[in-house]
Amino acid sequence: MSVSASECNLLAYVDDYIAHIARYEGASPETVRAYTQHLEAYVRWCARSGVNGLSPNPRDLRLYLSDFASAGYAPRTTSAHLSALRSFFTWLVEEGIVTSEVVSALSSPKLDKPLPHTLTLEQLERLMKAPDPATPRGLRDAAMLELFIATGARISELASLEVSSIDLAAMSVRLFGKGSKERIVPLYDRACLACAHYLDNGRGELLRGHPQANTVTRFFISNRGKPMDAAALRYRFNALKTASGVPDDITPHAIRHTFATELLRGGADLRSVQELLGHVSLSTTQIYTHLTPDRLKTAVHRAHPRA
Repeated sequence: MSVSASECNLLAYVDDYIAHIARYEGASPETVRAYTQHLEAYVRWCARSGVNGLSPNPRDLRLYLSDFASAGYAPRTTSAHLSALRSFFTWLVEEGIVTSEVVSALSSPKLDKPLPHTLTLEQLERLMKAPDPATPRGLRDAAMLELFIATGARISELASLEVSSIDLAAMSVRLFGKGSKERIVPLYDRACLACAHYLDNGRGELLRGHPQANTVTRFFISNRGKPMDAAALRYRFNALKTASGVPDDITPHAIRHTFATELLRGGADLRSVQELLGHVSLSTTQIYTHLTPDRLKTAVHRAHPRA
């Protein structure tokens, strides 16, 4: 299939934009992958429809979005594509490549906000008992699960965790979230103990035979002696989930939701939970208040002068 000059230009700008968000905005690999897919879909649609992708008019863009509805895509999918397109055109304007940001005039589809999945304490206890502490792999898995529930970390944050990021003496861990934003999260005794057991008796064994074992700085090491990425951690999480009989719809992110929900249920204030999760906006954290209505009622009855 022949490619027009305008399509080549559009593809080149998409590549430049993706490189920009990966390198300078600190976008996660998941975000980079999703934006690449969404913007390449836009390039293909422009080629099929004969639209100049750098200067679409509002009618062009409405047709683009209506194609998603015609194809039966969920509103959330359409909204994700539109979000990527908005960010792309904002960058194009900032770079002086285009002068009009017509995409900003489009409204996103109305989305229902689903409540996040969480684990019950009984399910969490079963999951925490799944690793075998008699093996190096089991010690690593136990440290992984304890850090998930102790910190509410995203899986990408644990995958990039360095040994030097964990301060057992200070009982804290340094995490780097979206946009490389740093936050310090305190650890409780059990999490520190799991990390210490893994460092003392598991990590070195997993690194045994690695040609550059002394230079490997990542905290989590695979059975083959290599640093584990997010996909490898997710694979181990899923294996432990299956072994413990935890429902299949529970993901590593559900542990993050459980962390936040239990903190609020235990009396933590919303601002503190926001800081611990690394949320930029308090409104993002507020979704967890829907899961803890009894706590909010108690807070009103205790604190309100007329309660």
